Amino acid sequence: MTIQQHPLVGNPEDTAAALQQRAAELDRQDPLAGYRSQFIGTDTPLSYLDGNSLGRPLARTANDISTFIRDGWGGRLIRGWDEEWLDLPQAIGDQLGRAVLAADAGQTVIADSTTVVLYKLIRAALAAVADPERNELVLDTENFPTDRYLVEGIALEEGLTLRWIETDPAAGVTVDQVREAAGPRTAVVLLSHIAYRSGHLADLPGITAAVHDAGALVVWDLCHSAGSVEIELDSAGVDFAAGCTYKYLNGGPGSPAFAYVNHRHLASLNQPIWGWMGRKDAFEMASGYEPAAGIRRFLSGTPAIFGMLAMRGTLDLIEEASMAAIREKSVKLTAFAVEIFEAWLAPLGVELASPREPGDRGSHITLDHPGFAKGTVASLWDGDVIPDFRAPHGIRVGLSPLSTSFAEVLHGMAAIREQLPQ
Repeated sequence: MTIQQHPLVGNPEDTAAALQQRAAELDRQDPLAGYRSQFIGTDTPLSYLDGNSLGRPLARTANDISTFIRDGWGGRLIRGWDEEWLDLPQAIGDQLGRAVLAADAGQTVIADSTTVVLYKLIRAALAAVADPERNELVLDTENFPTDRYLVEGIALEEGLTLRWIETDPAAGVTVDQVREAAGPRTAVVLLSHIAYRSGHLADLPGITAAVHDAGALVVWDLCHSAGSVEIELDSAGVDFAAGCTYKYLNGGPGSPAFAYVNHRHLASLNQPIWGWMGRKDAFEMASGYEPAAGIRRFLSGTPAIFGMLAMRGTLDLIEEASMAAIREKSVKLTAFAVEIFEAWLAPLGVELASPREPGDRGSHITLDHPGFAKGTVASLWDGDVIPDFRAPHGIRVGLSPLSTSFAEVLHGMAAIREQLPQ
């Protein structure tokens, strides 16, 4: 294989100096640079390249939570449910919809885990189709494991057929592939907006239109895109979407997921996990289940209030900074990481297992090399450089636009280079 030489390839000392100068210039020009200091740990030398798995906490989160313990939980006690807490799933859902999803109010709710939310949405979508001739579920071979497992389980429960889209692990699902796979027997298509391995950014509006042209409904997994790229669910006509809040939304480990259901479906939909919080007038404790009006019917059990508190700070920042500015920095961060890859890692046999065009990827890239293993990442972690590993030999470099600096990217990529034979 012929390695194309990057302009910075040459004398290692000259290359390092040029990259350091470029990182410093990019940080000086970064209009979002001031937000970085609002996150805990950014004043240390640690290079955090795993924000696509778990975001850093905001400094204000500690005060938000302690204030809640003292004044909310401690001060209001059970009165808090009537005064605010019961409304938080929808209130925070509406802010998330407004700030991140370009979704009108009343379509987004915070609830459960991503796995549970996806189960609810897929089963609700199947019930909405209600056509025995449409007995196929479409998904791709490189989708996140929980998505694949869920659909396999639902297909087994309901006697449905799975139609798999074979996806290039270094790329992602295309509109043409969806048009070929979806047809008169398709009921529901489940896809991820950003591929968890490669970072490929799917054409959400184009694929949604292709699914609708086939007469089917689409469920989008937004786990790797919510808070990192611009999303416009309403204008794209998306039917259903789910996502987690502990990556780019900084909700903390295990913070609850979100569910989006387009207005046009809400009046007639039923979701499969009936619980008291999704019932009309929950505190009547009445016999029989009558779903609440609107998006609240997608709740089941008692809301996880603690898990919602942290994400409010990030949603405030996103509304202040704008998703357009966040996406612009995301593109620049991954482009700089690829620039470093070309100068330092490609000549050592590392491959970029992500799309080359910045507009075709989300906020992470994957680097492949036969020498990369779990032990490689463990060694990097020991040195306070934190990417993550994806078998068989990929290192993912995840870059959170609000909390990651360009100098931090350079430091982390240099450490990855040091793990390779020179």
